Amino acid sequence: MNPDSNAIDICFATLGKKGRVALIPFVTAGDPDVKTSLKVCEVLIENGADLIEIGFPYSDPIADGPVIQASYTRALAKNIKSSQIWDLAKAIKSLDRHRNRPVPLVGMVSYSLIHRQGVEEFLNHANDAGFSGFIVPDLPWDESEGLEKAMQTRGLKLIQLVAPTTPLERAATIARASGGFLYCVSISGITGARKDIPPALIERLKALKCRSSTPLCVGFGISQPDQAEMLKGHCDGIIVGSALVKQFVRFSNEPVERVLADIGLFCSSMRKALDT
Repeated sequence: MNPDSNAIDICFATLGKKGRVALIPFVTAGDPDVKTSLKVCEVLIENGADLIEIGFPYSDPIADGPVIQASYTRALAKNIKSSQIWDLAKAIKSLDRHRNRPVPLVGMVSYSLIHRQGVEEFLNHANDAGFSGFIVPDLPWDESEGLEKAMQTRGLKLIQLVAPTTPLERAATIARASGGFLYCVSISGITGARKDIPPALIERLKALKCRSSTPLCVGFGISQPDQAEMLKGHCDGIIVGSALVKQFVRFSNEPVERVLADIGLFCSSMRKALDT
């Protein structure tokens, strides 16, 4: 990958010129199986997803609520392997040939998984598979320099997170250092669908916009079109996780095509809200 042509940067630059906000759905790799994960990603892209966040199942996830934890557990119960996730990413990226817009892939992965496989080996596989960046929630920014440098040599972006409790000036420093975009956690707590957007979040996004040019993407609890519409003038992207992943349990007892259709409708509704 050319370090100067990272797909995440290109995506946000293109959307910015059009005044559009990125829709970033989260998908657990291997829930209910890798083949269905690919179908889910196809449906999401067809219905307006701009980037796809791929969750690497892990037995002790950081900050993930019960919906995503359960999804990880289902995937691990079927012995999902990292090699299967690399193959899934390659299959998703192969779809780019049939579209006029590439869709970047971002991995959500525990540093424990990277360390266990070895940083160099993990990143080489990631590069070959077509990932453009990673979110590593259990690696503090202050301790991420080594991984970031290894990623930079491969043109990959290390995406940082900030919480509502992160002091503003520290959050701004992390934003300027973050690759690709900054993951802005909307609430204190774990992931999960919620009804309201905290008013303080809007003010915080405004303050960060004044202090950094890094794209700001909001996650944790974004689950409804009206929330997306409220946020669209204040951030560069929204990340939708639990509201989508909770549909995956239905694959065990409903026709796959019916569940995929509902996932497509949900994604489309979020896309329309952002484009209204």
